[in-house]
Amino acid sequence: MSVAEGWLDPQLAPVLVAIIVLAALGTTALFVVGVAAYARRRTARYCLIAVVLGVLVVRSITGLGTVLGLVPMTVHHLVEHGFDFLIALLLLYAIYRSGTAGDGRAAEFDD
Repeated sequence: MSVAEGWLDPQLAPVLVAIIVLAALGTTALFVVGVAAYARRRTARYCLIAVVLGVLVVRSITGLGTVLGLVPMTVHHLVEHGFDFLIALLLLYAIYRSGTAGDGRAAEFDD
């Protein structure tokens, strides 16, 4: 295993790899559940949730690629921080579109 040079202490690399692998496995499991929920409901809200969970999977894989020296640090920062913004934006959009139960927008978003 090639560990990223210069910024990562070799003694801490196994811990970081283990944490990122666990994060990737966890987000992948959540993504599969999100896709299954979307397949059952077929609504925009469930699609949006599945997309956000998929972005989290790619984010974890990018982190693992960086630790293993496969993804340059510049690309890592662009992807990770760009995805942080995208996730926040999509979640805020979902919250905004869901509205309150009495205003009719919640049903419109799910149709």
